[in-house]
Amino acid sequence: MSGQVQERVILIDREVPAALKREVDGRESARVAPFLLGSLGIAGLFVLWFIGTDVLVPATSFVRRFSPIATMASFGALISGTDLLVHISVSLKRVLAGLACAILIGVPLGLAVGSCRPLDTATSPVFQLLRMISPLSWMPVAIMLFGLGDNAIIFLLAFAATWPILLNTAAGVRALDQRWLLLARSLAATPRETLIHIVLPGVMDHALTGIRLAIGISWIVLVPCEMLGVSSGLGYLVLDTRDRLAYSELMAVVLVIGMTGFALDSAARGLLWLWRRA
Repeated sequence: MSGQVQERVILIDREVPAALKREVDGRESARVAPFLLGSLGIAGLFVLWFIGTDVLVPATSFVRRFSPIATMASFGALISGTDLLVHISVSLKRVLAGLACAILIGVPLGLAVGSCRPLDTATSPVFQLLRMISPLSWMPVAIMLFGLGDNAIIFLLAFAATWPILLNTAAGVRALDQRWLLLARSLAATPRETLIHIVLPGVMDHALTGIRLAIGISWIVLVPCEMLGVSSGLGYLVLDTRDRLAYSELMAVVLVIGMTGFALDSAARGLLWLWRRA
């Protein structure tokens, strides 16, 4: 009997490290697989781009000016200069300023709307009406109110970014576990203590999701806004390359816009992940 027990112990000792190794390998594969699949997707996009501009069109076609080969050459020249960093920093400053204004407006309004049913009923039609108006429709109003420059752009970005933050925050308040609020009342917590220790942590996940959506919307709205009476920013750079008929450089700027927006969204996802892990 003792011999059989020893054999079983030896088998277990051999199987446990193997199982742990398989688990570690599985986790590493789970991390690597999304990266590889994403890289394949990007490569597929470039292949389709190349086919559409270099294979399926005649050599004399105007479309050839947007070829990925010419674009990558212009992209290398663009990122090696110093002007691009200036334009990116200006655009990021405008987006962050508009986002800050949207957070200052959207989070308090979302908390109020989510916690008060009559207020929600009264304001829901107004918010839905304003939300469905394109921020670009307010361009003439913004110019008349703020003039040409950063203030008008920040106003438009804040208008676009407020709604996802407001609506997601309100949804977070409505999704709060009512037992938490009952517990706070039973412990004689003040409204300020309930807000800080119960409500805000409870809605943070929804609010961060709204901020992530707001960043994407702001980045999309930014480019046409920067084509209006400013002399810096990525939107201005698109307009400038078009006026100079530098089409490969224009496509390089479009790539920069996409890559910068992807980096912003990744940062927002990372912040949301860190909050959920905390």
